[in-house]
Amino acid sequence: MEPHQLAHATFTISGDRVMPEFWTSYFSVTPEMAIVKGEVFTTSAGKTSRVPARTGVWGVRSKSAIKSDLLEPHLRYLIERLGLPRADLREHVEHVDAQMRFFCYWSNESGDRVPDVPDDIKTMMEALGGTIDIDEYR
Repeated sequence: MEPHQLAHATFTISGDRVMPEFWTSYFSVTPEMAIVKGEVFTTSAGKTSRVPARTGVWGVRSKSAIKSDLLEPHLRYLIERLGLPRADLREHVEHVDAQMRFFCYWSNESGDRVPDVPDDIKTMMEALGGTIDIDEYR
C-alpha cells in the first residue's frame, strides 16, 4: 500500500460548452477526466453516474505521476505535460465560456504546512485567465 500523499494537483477546463474531444486534441493528452454536459459519465470511483453531468469537464491529474508532498512538483509536471503557457489557450477557453484552473489538494493536519505555489506559476495562470484553488484539509 502506498503512503497517503499530502499534496497533488489537477488541471481542469470546465463549462457547459466544454467538449472533451477538443481539449484532448488541443493538448495531445489523454485526460483522466472527460465529461460532457447532459451525458452520464464514469465517476472517480469507476461507477456510472446515476444522473447526467451538470457541466462539461476536461482534466488531467498529477497524483499518479508525481510522488511529492509539495505542490510545486505537481504543478510543474502538469505545466510541462500540457505545454503551458500557450498563446491561444485563453482565447479558446473564453470562446466556450469555460473556466480553467489548477485544483490543488493540500493535507495540513499538523497545521504548520504552507502551500508552495511559486510566483511564476501564479503569474502564468493569471495571464491565461485561470485560477489556482487550494483545497486544504486539516
